[in-house]
Amino acid sequence: MKRSLVALAVLGLGASLAQAQEVIKLGVAAPLTGTQAHLGKDIENGVRLALDEYNAKGVTLGGKKVKFELQAEDDQADPKTATTVAQRLADSGVKGVVGHLNSGASIPASRIYNEAGLPQVSPASTNPKLTQQGFKATFRTIANDVQQGLAIGKYAATKLGKKVALIDDRTAYGQGLADEVEKAVKANGGSLTGREFTSDKATDFLAILTRIKAQNPDVIVYSGMDTQAGPMLKQIKQLGINAKFITGDGGCTGEVIKLAGDAIGGSAYCTQPGLPLDKMPGGKNFNERFKKRFNADVQIYAPYSYDAASAIIEAMKAANSADPAKYAPAIGKVNFPGVIGTVAFDAKGDIKDGAVTVYQFKSGKWEAVQ
Repeated sequence: MKRSLVALAVLGLGASLAQAQEVIKLGVAAPLTGTQAHLGKDIENGVRLALDEYNAKGVTLGGKKVKFELQAEDDQADPKTATTVAQRLADSGVKGVVGHLNSGASIPASRIYNEAGLPQVSPASTNPKLTQQGFKATFRTIANDVQQGLAIGKYAATKLGKKVALIDDRTAYGQGLADEVEKAVKANGGSLTGREFTSDKATDFLAILTRIKAQNPDVIVYSGMDTQAGPMLKQIKQLGINAKFITGDGGCTGEVIKLAGDAIGGSAYCTQPGLPLDKMPGGKNFNERFKKRFNADVQIYAPYSYDAASAIIEAMKAANSADPAKYAPAIGKVNFPGVIGTVAFDAKGDIKDGAVTVYQFKSGKWEAVQ
C-alpha cells in the first residue's frame, strides 16, 4: 500500500513539474524543399541544435522552467510564399523567428514580423535593405553585401584582372550584391566589360556567356546561388572561356563543386561572410557537435543560425521574459561569445565587425586564401 502511495506521489510530482514547464516556440523560415533545400536545412539544423542545448542546460524565465520547441516553415525561396509563412508563424504564437535564407524572402517577410511585434534574426540574408527599413526588431548575424561586395570587387580587380564581366540572378540578393561589386571594381581601378542577368531558376547560360566571351574579360563575377553557379562553370568551360570565376556566399558551397564537376578548377574563387568554420572561435567544437547530432556536414549557415537562436534566447534571459515586447529591445544589447565570434549588433541590427573570407578551389575543396 505504501509503495503504491509513493508511486502515485512521484507520478503526481512528475505531472506537476510537466505542467509548470512552459513551452516557448521559436520559428525558423527557410527553403526546406527545392534546389536550395540543403542550405535551408542547414539553417534549420543550426537552430535545432541551439534549442536542444539550451533545453539540456535548462532555462528559467519569470520563475518558470521553460522548454523551447521549433516550428519550421518552408518558404521555398519565394517572396510570396515567405510572406505567407511569416503570417503563419506570427499567427501560431511563436516568440521569435530565425530566417530567412534569401534576402528576397527576408525583406517582405520582415514587414509582417514588424507589424506583429515579432523579432527576426536572419542568419543568411545579406542585402543591406533588410536592416535599413528602420524596424527595431530586425537583425542579422552575417555580414551584409556592402562588406561582401567590396571584398569581391576589390579582390577581382586587384588580384584576378582589371576587365570584369558581371552576371546576377536578379533576386534581391543577387542584384544587390552585384551592385556593390560593380562599385568596388571601379573603385579599385577595374572596369566592367558588361553586365548580364539571368534568373535563380535558369540552367542555360550559353547566350549570356557567348556575349561575355566576345568581351574577353579577365574575370567573370556571378552573383547568385550554387544551383546556377555549378552549371554556369560547366558552360564556361564548354565555350572555352579562359576568364577566372568568382562568386559570393550563395555559390560558395560544396554543392557547386558537385554540380560543376571537372569544370571547376584552380581559377574558381568565392567569398563567404564571416571566418572559415575552422577559424571561428567556436567552429571546431560546433562542427563536432553538429556532425554528432545530424550526421551531416555544415554547409554554410548553421553557425549563424545557431548564434541567431542563441541571441534570441540570451535576450529573453536578460529580460527574464519570452514576451517579444519585453525581450526584443534586449536583442540589440546582447554581447556574448558565439560560434562565429562575439555576437553583438549595431544600431541598425547588423552584426558588428562582420568579416568576409575569400576562397579558392584547390585540391577538391574551397580553401581560404584571404
